[in-house]
Amino acid sequence: MKKGFLIFLALVLSVVLVLAGCSTGTSSKEPEKLSSTFKMEPLEQKVTVTVGLKKVVSDAGILIGMARGYYQELGIKIEPVQFNSGQEMINQLAAKGLDVGCTVTSAALFNAMGRGIPIKIVADKGYNLPQKGYYRLVIRKDLVGEIKDYKDLKGRKIAIVGTASLDEICLDRVLNKGGLTTKEVDLQIIRSFPDIIAAFANKSIDAAMVIEPFVTQGVEKGLIDRWKDPVEYDPDAQIAILVFGPSITEKPEVAKRFMLAYVKALRDYNDAFIKGKDRERIISILMEYSTVKDRLLYEKMYPVGLNPNGYVKRIGIEKDLAWYKNRGLLESDVKAEEVIDNSYVDFALTKLGIYE
Repeated sequence: MKKGFLIFLALVLSVVLVLAGCSTGTSSKEPEKLSSTFKMEPLEQKVTVTVGLKKVVSDAGILIGMARGYYQELGIKIEPVQFNSGQEMINQLAAKGLDVGCTVTSAALFNAMGRGIPIKIVADKGYNLPQKGYYRLVIRKDLVGEIKDYKDLKGRKIAIVGTASLDEICLDRVLNKGGLTTKEVDLQIIRSFPDIIAAFANKSIDAAMVIEPFVTQGVEKGLIDRWKDPVEYDPDAQIAILVFGPSITEKPEVAKRFMLAYVKALRDYNDAFIKGKDRERIISILMEYSTVKDRLLYEKMYPVGLNPNGYVKRIGIEKDLAWYKNRGLLESDVKAEEVIDNSYVDFALTKLGIYE
């Protein structure tokens, strides 16, 4: 009897341990237990901050910060929210259904700001590094001998994922180098980058604006050529931005702590991809938390530029505003100083210092 009871007890204990393991989830998802990072007290009560993002590598400031517990340390729980379109994200920011957005400039964004909705561009979320542009015009591989210069793009079938937004702006700047505009090409709207790569495969397009890792994947498949680097045709571009909605700006202590964690995570990214420090650990975090799961891609694709001091390229925002205005897409004459708020990054740098 005693032996039978012991066997029964062991079985019960094993079941309890299995159930406990199931309830806690994957251990690798738990934030890293790092030493204290910030000279700042956490919020008195934990606050959930909703962040609209697509879990791409340029979301590193969010993803690394989540993995390393930076937000948690300051009393913030990040709730990622997936969006299918930038317009949907802007609507939710305006309605206070979303606190933070990882997005790009668009007519819709600036028009919301022009109507007095307190949405602000607060930090960098992606720019092209010189000679390593991660977002660029690529051409079909078999057309390399035909499309040699900008003027050779005239009349070509060129794809972008959307109009009246950054994608059309960037293409227009490429074409301007050859004295062209989007009116002088056969513009194709293909709503996703995987579908654009598929269009290259069936030769239904000649060129397209494409982002990493899809650029590298297309090159690896022998479908596309990287062509000219964006430093030639769009050196000031601010490719992606971090925006705060009114629901977080109304809570300045939350907003300041959020930015502190965000900038710290940007520095970890730069340490890894620019300085080579703790590179493998940061790659493993991005493989777990982002949509890029292939380890080899991190060696082959061009890294997104992320400012370790947080600030957006003001000149890039000014040029975007001018582009929208010149095409009659803005409802009011909004200016850069009205849409950019550097105060949160300013605060973060008082705690972290300047990154060298």
